[in-house]
Amino acid sequence: MQRSQARVIARSQTPSFDPRLILGAVLATLMALALVVSSLPARAQTGALPDFADLVDQVGDAVVNITTSSVVAGRAGGPQPQVPDGSPLEDFFEDFLDRQGPDGAPRRSQALGSGFVISEDGYLVTNNHVIEGADEIMIEFRDGTELVAELIGTDPTTDIALLKVENDAPLPFVEFGVSADHRVGEWVMVMGNPLGQGFSVSVGVISAFGRSLQGSYDDFIQTDAAINQGNSGGPLFNLEGDVIGVNTAILSPTGGSIGIGFAMSSDVVTNVVAQLREFGETRRGWLGVRIQDVDEAMAEAMDLEEARGAMVTDVPTGPALDAGVEVGDVILSFDGRDISDTRELVRIVGESNVGETVRVLVFRDGATETLRVTLGRRETAEAADAAPEGSDTTPDVAPTSEILGMSLAPLTDELREQLNAQNVSGGLVIQELDPVSEAAEMGLRVGDIITEVTQQSVENVAEFQTLVQAARDAGQQSILLLIRRDGNPRFMALAIDGGN
Repeated sequence: MQRSQARVIARSQTPSFDPRLILGAVLATLMALALVVSSLPARAQTGALPDFADLVDQVGDAVVNITTSSVVAGRAGGPQPQVPDGSPLEDFFEDFLDRQGPDGAPRRSQALGSGFVISEDGYLVTNNHVIEGADEIMIEFRDGTELVAELIGTDPTTDIALLKVENDAPLPFVEFGVSADHRVGEWVMVMGNPLGQGFSVSVGVISAFGRSLQGSYDDFIQTDAAINQGNSGGPLFNLEGDVIGVNTAILSPTGGSIGIGFAMSSDVVTNVVAQLREFGETRRGWLGVRIQDVDEAMAEAMDLEEARGAMVTDVPTGPALDAGVEVGDVILSFDGRDISDTRELVRIVGESNVGETVRVLVFRDGATETLRVTLGRRETAEAADAAPEGSDTTPDVAPTSEILGMSLAPLTDELREQLNAQNVSGGLVIQELDPVSEAAEMGLRVGDIITEVTQQSVENVAEFQTLVQAARDAGQQSILLLIRRDGNPRFMALAIDGGN
C-alpha cells in the first residue's frame, strides 16, 4: 500500500502543460533557427559537402583519354652497358636492349594524357606537351569509342593544343566558364587519365589564382584536387560543369600529387583556342617595348604617386616607337585598363588584336600623356629578333672618377665592343664598386653602363655629379639610373643621402 502511494505521488509531481504555451515556444524556436540559417552561406545551409555524382554524369562523356605515338631513333652503335656475367642486372639490361630494337633501328614510343571536347563537331583541347612530336593521336571516350585526332594548332607559350576528330553523330561537349568569376576556397573537380588508369575523378578547392610558373602569359589556378601525370590537358570544372582551367602541371618532389596542382586559367585559354581554331596559330598583339616593374624607390625618384605600372627601358623599332613612346615612360593604363605591373601589361597586350589602335596612358616628366599605338604581331617580331649574346669579359681599365661608391669611366670604343654595347653612344662604365656601398646593395655590377641619370643622358662624370647634386638640392632621397648590362636596359633607383 505504501509502495502504491509513492508511485502516485511521483506522477503527481509532474507539472501540468498548457498546449498554447508549448505551441508558442515551438514557433519562437523555429523563427530563431530560420534567422540563423538564413545568415549562413548557401552551401553551409545544406549541412553537407556537395555531391559530385550528378556533375560527373553531366560532363563525363566530354572528357577523353589521349594516347599519342611517335617514332624515335633506336640506340646507336657504340659502347653498350657492361655488367659482369651472372650479375642480377644482366637480364634487366638484355631485356631493355631487346625492347630498344637492333642497333640503329627506330622504335615507336607512346605517351598518355587527357583532353576534353568543346564543340559537337569534334574540336578538343589538351596540352601541347601531351601531343608534341606525335605522328598519331588517338582519342578514347568514356564509352570506349576511339577516334583518330587531327592536330589543328598549338601554342607552346601557354602549353595549349587544339585537336579535331570526325564523327557521324554530334559529340557531347563542355563549355568554358570565366575563371575570374570564382573565389579562393570554392569547390572544383578534376577529370582525366591519371597514370594511364583511365577515366578518373578527383575533387578539391581553388587554392590560389594568378600563379606564374615560367611563361610570359602564365595565369594558373592552383588547386589541391589531385592532379597526376596523365591528367595533363584535362579539364578543371566548377560546380556548374563549366571548364575554368586546363590541368597542366604539379609541384612535387616525388612526381606524384601532393596537393599543389596548376591549371591554366580559362580566361587565357579561351582566347588562345579561338585563335588556333580560326588561324591554326596564335596572333598576339605586340607593343614593341622592353619594360620593368616600378618599385617604391623608383616611384619616389620620379614623383610617381604609387609604385605601379610598367617602366619602359628600351624602345626598338616598332609600334611604340612610331607612337612616340620614350625610354623612361611609365605605362599606367592600356586600352582603358589600369596596369599594375609588367606581367599584367604583357598579358593584356597579348590578348589584343593585331592591327588594333589603342590608347596608352604614360607618366612622363611628372605628368600623364595619352598616346595612340597601332599594335603589331608578337610572333612576327620574335621571329625577326635575334638577341645579342652577352660578354663576361672584364672591361679594360680607363681613367676613372669615384662617386657614390662607384669608379666611373666614359664608354670608349674598346669598352663598347667588350660590353656588347655597339648601339650605345654615350654613358659611363662602372670600373670598380665598393662592396658595402648603396650601389652594390641595389644590384649594380662592374661592367654596367650608366646611360641616364634622372632620365637625362650622361657622357662624362661631371654631368653625372651635376645631376646628382641637383637631385640633392631638390630634396630627393634617390635618383633614377638607366643602365645597360649585356645589351639589355634596366632602370634602378640609387639612394643619394650623404656625401659623394
